[in-house]
Amino acid sequence: MTTVANIAVALVALLHVYFLVLEMYFWDKPRGLRTFGLTQEFASASKSLAANQGLYNGFLAAGLVWGLTLGASGDSIKIFFLACITLAGVFGAVTANPKILWVQAVPGAVALAMVLFS
Repeated sequence: MTTVANIAVALVALLHVYFLVLEMYFWDKPRGLRTFGLTQEFASASKSLAANQGLYNGFLAAGLVWGLTLGASGDSIKIFFLACITLAGVFGAVTANPKILWVQAVPGAVALAMVLFS
């Protein structure tokens, strides 16, 4: 079960690296506009905010990777970062877009449950 939990954690980390790339580099490009349903005008005006948000997603991914590199002694780190990801996803779903619940909060919660029960 621990191996499966670690795979889930790694997948969540990769997902957050993907968010980093989308928000920091593709926010105002066709892929970012399509992904986030933005107008070019809004994307251009909010580009620096999106880059900041992307950086935070990178930190979340880095925290999960850090926890993974520590093996079993990194479980508390994985739990902390997965809880942050899950709560941020719920908050984003309530305040920004309900789709965030499924894209961020649910994968984080599933990986969190797997770590807690492994």
